[in-house]
Amino acid sequence: MALSEVYWDRHIPLPRLAPVQAKVTVALVALLCFINSYDGEFVFDDSEAIVNNKDLRPTTPLSNIWSNDFWGSNLSSNNSHKSYRPLTVLTFRLNYLVAGGLHPVGFHVLNIILHAVVSAVMNDVFAILIGGLDYDEEGRTLNHAPKTSLLAAIFFAAHPIHTESVAGIVGRADLLCALFFQLSFLTYCKALNKGSDRDERCSVQWVVVSLLLCAAAMLCKEQGITVLGVNAAFDVLLICNVNVYQLSQRLLLRKNLLDVSEVLQSGLLSRLALMGLGGLSMLYARWRIMGTGPPAFTEVDNPASFAENVFLRIVNYNYYYSLNAWLLLCPWWLCFDWSMGCVPLIKSVTDWRMVWLLLLWCVLIGLTSQALCSQDSQRRRTLTLGLVLLVVPFLPACNIFFRVGFVIAERVLYLSSAGFCLLLAYALGHCFYRWFKYRRLLCVLVLALLCVHVVRCALRSHQWRSEQSLFISALSVCPLNAKVHYNVGKNLADRGNSSAAVSYYREAVRLHPTYVHAMNNLGNILKEKNELVEAEQLLSKAVSIQPDFAAAWMNLGIVQNSLQKFEEAEQSYWNAIRFRRKYPDCYYNLGRLYADQNRHVDALNAWRNATVLKPDHSLAWNNMVILLDNTGNLGQAELIGREALKLLPNDHTIMFSLANVLGKLQKYKESEGFFLHALRINPNAASCHGNLAVLYHRWGKLELAKKHYELSLQLDPEAPGTRDNYNMLRRKLDQLKRSTP
Repeated sequence: MALSEVYWDRHIPLPRLAPVQAKVTVALVALLCFINSYDGEFVFDDSEAIVNNKDLRPTTPLSNIWSNDFWGSNLSSNNSHKSYRPLTVLTFRLNYLVAGGLHPVGFHVLNIILHAVVSAVMNDVFAILIGGLDYDEEGRTLNHAPKTSLLAAIFFAAHPIHTESVAGIVGRADLLCALFFQLSFLTYCKALNKGSDRDERCSVQWVVVSLLLCAAAMLCKEQGITVLGVNAAFDVLLICNVNVYQLSQRLLLRKNLLDVSEVLQSGLLSRLALMGLGGLSMLYARWRIMGTGPPAFTEVDNPASFAENVFLRIVNYNYYYSLNAWLLLCPWWLCFDWSMGCVPLIKSVTDWRMVWLLLLWCVLIGLTSQALCSQDSQRRRTLTLGLVLLVVPFLPACNIFFRVGFVIAERVLYLSSAGFCLLLAYALGHCFYRWFKYRRLLCVLVLALLCVHVVRCALRSHQWRSEQSLFISALSVCPLNAKVHYNVGKNLADRGNSSAAVSYYREAVRLHPTYVHAMNNLGNILKEKNELVEAEQLLSKAVSIQPDFAAAWMNLGIVQNSLQKFEEAEQSYWNAIRFRRKYPDCYYNLGRLYADQNRHVDALNAWRNATVLKPDHSLAWNNMVILLDNTGNLGQAELIGREALKLLPNDHTIMFSLANVLGKLQKYKESEGFFLHALRINPNAASCHGNLAVLYHRWGKLELAKKHYELSLQLDPEAPGTRDNYNMLRRKLDQLKRSTP
């Protein structure tokens, strides 16, 4: 345990701040970097995890968050992502309750605050890892490296790799996990502050509290369990002051085993055993919760994991590691998604990118040798714990223990970046110590680096404020990523610019010829542009690639119906329903097909199925009323219309259709009421004014009829039949005037 100031610390050109001042400084830097994301939208994964997640709604039982995954799907489902993060979802739900709905500002503000808190607490973590665990007479923690820990914490607060975790609301999982990770580590340190004799130092109660905080971290994100590895390494290397290199030599050569036994008798084994038991219990509970086993990922999610050649698989994994290291070192090229061709596979040892693997391992081996073999105990401790903090939190994402669903994910580096910042601060401290005569130049370089990081954080946070800017920013970073082009196209289509979206969808299909979702969306746009033949070809290809793609089957049916291929269309609709039994939109379109073929009973049954599955399916209700009206079943049409309005009391289209039925039944007063109610909701509906005028015409209220005919013609001069009816009414009014004495 270090009891003296770290020798390079005083050479770092930072003020020696009190603990509270240091935390406030770090928190302010964190706020400065990411404050401009506070008014951003829900973007990318936020749509599934928050906007479409029913577990956030107050009407959903709170217990659901304990049985569903992060995205709101039941964990026992084969389609579940198996991401079990109930505490994170609980904070989303609290955001929803406080804001009274889905207002993104509250979500973003809490993310920014959490990052500021994590950054501030990280100052304490760095102080212990760099300067050792020591206490004054009053039991307060002493910081033997105040400047180094402050510098590392500032770099952590301002690292651009954190933008996805802070500006993207789903990054809340990483922020909460990091906070509980820190608290678990600091609590474990507190467990070791007992008495003066080493045998009495461990407080089992505080170790148990540390394990509970680890479990909380794991309930925020699975990565949280790695704090046990950091705690164990800290205990071995700093508390027991074990020189791993010397210890391994003694064990191999069987020399001085008495020293080894002293270490083992210090309570280390009992502490490690307790943590190991707790960790295994958490893993077992996590495995039981997953239910059906690990999630199933596809080749596009993580192509290297599907490589048949084991050697090439390992090579590509290591290439991914080198890219992650580069993002920590130079976080300028950042992208919301790195899959689908963004990182082409290395398929030969002659690939020039093999250089990056060799460089990565040369650096790691060099750092490890210094960490294990250096005669300088402070250097040895700092490097070792820095490497532990860098590597251990990254282990769940490294593909060694299980396949992960991504190539690179910037958010998983949130904790690992702390280890990188510790090593960076150590390196800069040594530079100031060794090259004191270049102090001013080093100061300028460090300040420039911090400024670049702050500016990059601000720019990247701005890009995360909207999906449009986020997706477009990725085009220059990952031009080979089909998903990037797909998302740009989808965003354009959602904003009504379908023509521009076509080129991006086509590029997505070109880059990834089996990208069925891009084919489906492109087919939909071509269908709307009446380019039906190409739309049919694309959708047919999509369902041939993925036969259980229900949405593509339904869209193919719509296109085939438009091409008057009725039998093929009907079969496509039934295929869609076979793969997605609860598919109200498909039943609705099937009903339209039957109506076009004058199969009225089948059409009514299909629309009734749509309303059973989705009681607020307005189009299905309205079509039932219209079909019954057109076939003369006015009584049944009235019943269906009234039933629909009980569920959709403000639907003006159903009011309009029911008013027409009531008018034909000569229930003029009720019909008038529904027409007027519909017009209060949608006053610019020309057809509604026109049909109300017809009702008044029949009812004999000719002046009111004249008024609404004129309103209808003002809104739509070409309204079919309205001008003829208006002219007929005018002739009748003229006749009445002439006949009046």
